[in-house]
Amino acid sequence: MGLFTSAPKAGDKDIPEGNHIKIETEKGEILIELYPDSAPNHVANFKSLAGKGFYDGLSFHRVIAGFMAQGGDPDGNGTGGPGYAIDAEFNDRKHVRGTLAMARSANPNSAGSQFYICFGPQPHLDGQYTIFGQVIEGMQAVDDIRQGDVMTRVSVLP
Repeated sequence: MGLFTSAPKAGDKDIPEGNHIKIETEKGEILIELYPDSAPNHVANFKSLAGKGFYDGLSFHRVIAGFMAQGGDPDGNGTGGPGYAIDAEFNDRKHVRGTLAMARSANPNSAGSQFYICFGPQPHLDGQYTIFGQVIEGMQAVDDIRQGDVMTRVSVLP
């Protein structure tokens, strides 16, 4: 069982303000712009988890060269999450270099806390996964991520 029992939603009072995320890693800092207009509940979920320190100390448990780096699993093996799932918010955004999207199982409505950042364009994923942000600074740090690297802190910026 995860830490939480229900998914945060856009408009919830305890969601941190701001639409930028800073991910501090062993390889450097990554600044991400979030897309609340495209995926409001995914943005609210990510901000809520980040604001509660959920991601701090977690690793990138799945890294595939040329494809993506995936993190956000408290179990560190691709099976864990926050204890709830959120419904998909598929949108017209494209999987390009630096895209931030939510990982999920075969069930489209199974996203929780795991996310991935694309190393390059991944058009085969367009419309299949919820895109909710884009790296705007620190792409070199993303490129340098290796499996097992740790997110020391993930914070919401105003």
